[in-house]
Amino acid sequence: MSMFCYQCQETIKNQGCTVRGACGKNEETANLQDLLVFVLRGISVYAEIAKEKNISDERWGVFISRALFSTITNVNFDAKRITALIKEGLNLRQDIRAKLDKVDIPADLHDSAVWYSDNENEFLEKAKTVGVLSTENEDVRSLRELLIYGIKGIGAYADHAAVLGKEKQEIYDFIVEALASTTKDLSVEDMIALVMKTGEVAVTTMALLDEANTSAYGDPEITKVNIGVGNNPGILISGHDLKDMEELLRQTEGTGVDVYTHGEMLPANYYPGFKKYEHLVGNYGNAWWKQNQEFESFNGPILMTTNCIIPVKDSYRDRIFTTGMVAFPGVKHIPDRPAGGEKDFSEIVELAKTCQPPKEIEKGEIVGGFAHNQLLALADKVVEAVKSGAIKKFIVMAGCDGRQPARAYFTEIAETLPKDTIILTAGCAKYRYNKLNLGDIAGIPRVLDAGQCNDSYSLAVIALKLKEVFKLDDINKLPISFDIGWYEQKAVTVLLALLFLGIKGIRLGPTLPAFLSPNVLKVLVEKFDIKPIGGVKEDVEAIVVGKPR
Repeated sequence: MSMFCYQCQETIKNQGCTVRGACGKNEETANLQDLLVFVLRGISVYAEIAKEKNISDERWGVFISRALFSTITNVNFDAKRITALIKEGLNLRQDIRAKLDKVDIPADLHDSAVWYSDNENEFLEKAKTVGVLSTENEDVRSLRELLIYGIKGIGAYADHAAVLGKEKQEIYDFIVEALASTTKDLSVEDMIALVMKTGEVAVTTMALLDEANTSAYGDPEITKVNIGVGNNPGILISGHDLKDMEELLRQTEGTGVDVYTHGEMLPANYYPGFKKYEHLVGNYGNAWWKQNQEFESFNGPILMTTNCIIPVKDSYRDRIFTTGMVAFPGVKHIPDRPAGGEKDFSEIVELAKTCQPPKEIEKGEIVGGFAHNQLLALADKVVEAVKSGAIKKFIVMAGCDGRQPARAYFTEIAETLPKDTIILTAGCAKYRYNKLNLGDIAGIPRVLDAGQCNDSYSLAVIALKLKEVFKLDDINKLPISFDIGWYEQKAVTVLLALLFLGIKGIRLGPTLPAFLSPNVLKVLVEKFDIKPIGGVKEDVEAIVVGKPR
């Protein structure tokens, strides 16, 4: 096979992509991403030794986090940019090695800490030997990949927080520890312990990002978001990066150009820090996988700040831009901000002025902004509704959306759930039901959107607070069920965070991860009662009534 990748939910036949990724990446890109992770493992081997000798460098954790972020599904399709990261990583690894000259270095270092080349042709040859399948034992491979995918999400969330000036060395230290562990022959028990620690560090990282977002832009508020269009030309911003959002809004103020959010940027509309910009019109479109049609109809330029970009169509290629870790061949890339400065979006703004206003694809409003601070402000009202029986159950339907027809399940679940249930959501999974007319319970909307996928932390905070309010000794005694849609590695990180918090009985779909071997899956089922989604009728009965399936 020319490549092998099974890190996302849409991997071919739920087994693995072997010729071309379901996401659209080619074999060169896939293999170079494998080589980049291999190099990061080598950096971590040396960084772990350096830490033991009290040698440190703030660059290590930042680079590893950003490089891991670039390997997440639908982030970086550009082989040249991945190659540049590999070179940077090799040079960083050599720099760490140089700091250890007077330290005893083990003679049997893993290949990732020894291999070196400055020949790009050799990169591709090496890449073919260091991918997922280079670990022969299926269960060891499964646990290593589960760990790596978990820290890919941690790396992404840590990078978002760092952009806003919030970092924790303990997060970087764990990423190093986790990557270095994949070069060692550990027991299954030790590997499982590291996977569980990934969940713990995921909670820490998401809490840090929540602090970064709210300290910069305020706590999200209940907000009605326009989904129609105005008469001015516009710029569409997609992805997750709020700092990019802030700088774009500032640079478009007073220019006659409007700004619209797309996909996971929808929750930006909930922050007080962005509401002061009158030219932030609202949200345009839906989840990431519909971007081909929606970017075409938008008419104006598009700024992709993070995942999820998909292969770009010629019809809008000349007006889409990438920035940060996201990249696509032939698409203009906005460089990182200089120290103490801003990114320069002037080319995008000037292009927008020459474009027609967006084509209207829908009208109306949607309501969101139910992050933990806002929802806890309504705690008395919520608790009273539960005690009175007006609210019988909360269903957490967070996570990712995707292209597979089977994801209609989540829409049908939302439509079928009894009217005395509340849906708690975060991530782009919301687009399967956030525009349905599901009504409210005593003034509380039946769909409560906490924000982006990383804002799943809010849902955990809410659950823990309700546990405290109802004086329960176990979070699983709450009237809450979890029915999660997943797609990429940040969703794996969120899942591990939920498992660390002790949540059991999670339904996961539309398929269980291909990277879970039968034995590893058995452990998760026995310990946490993870289960695949089933039929809508049967699952609703199980969720609401507690009927086993």
